[in-house]
Order: sequence, then C-alpha cells, then structure tokens
Amino acid sequence: MTEKNTIKVGVPKSESQWREELSPEAFAVCRQKGTERPHTGQYDQHFESGKYHCHCCGAELFSSQSKFDAGCGWPSFSAPANAPAVKEEVDVTHGMRRTEVMCDACDAHLGHVFPDGPPETGLRYCINSVALDFKQTD
Repeated sequence: MTEKNTIKVGVPKSESQWREELSPEAFAVCRQKGTERPHTGQYDQHFESGKYHCHCCGAELFSSQSKFDAGCGWPSFSAPANAPAVKEEVDVTHGMRRTEVMCDACDAHLGHVFPDGPPETGLRYCINSVALDFKQTD
C-alpha cells in the first residue's frame, strides 16, 4: 500500500471515554469546541524551553521556539512543531468566519489561527492552555 492510500488511524474513544479521562473544562474545550476564558490558562504567560503536546493524545504540536506574547490572553504560536501535527477547518460559529485548529491525531479542538502573527509566518495560532501539556527541555 502506498503512503497516498494509507488511512490515518486516530484515537478511537467514545464521548463517554473522553468525558471520564478529561477534566470538565478540558472536555468542554477539546471535545466540544469550547474556549477557556482569556488570561486564565496556565500557558498564557509561560515561556520556558520545551514542547507543547496535545492534552488528549500526547502528540507534539508546538515548540516554545515559536511561542510569542500576542497579548490576546491565550498561548500564541507562529507555527506548529511540524505541519502535519495540526489540521485546520473553517469555523462559522458565533457569527464569525474563523479557521479552527485541531490535533491531527485525535481531532481535539485546540483553538484558532489568525493572519496577524509575527513576520516569520504572519500567523498566530491562538491555543487554549487546557488543550496542551508542556514538556520542558534543557
């Protein structure tokens, strides 16, 4: 089978399994596409060296090297750690047209990406802290 024909195997869990494994806030954000309140997440003003992983499945999503302070109240990154780590979909909820960002491995809702980031990419991945786990590097 060629790579083109392979089927991505996600994290096969039912809604009840996710609900049991995640905190109520993580479930609301990651599985029900919610948003944590601005300036409340543990990684908003967090600038240690390391990698940010999906809270639901552990996939590596972002690096501290691309993190910047956008002043928006959520952790902001200029690019994913690697392109296939996240996927994007059009989000037309709440009377807006935005681009939703999700974990490619488990479909967890992470946040949104906006075209107002720093010059390197021009992008601002605005991510909910509760959707992330941080692993420090030296």
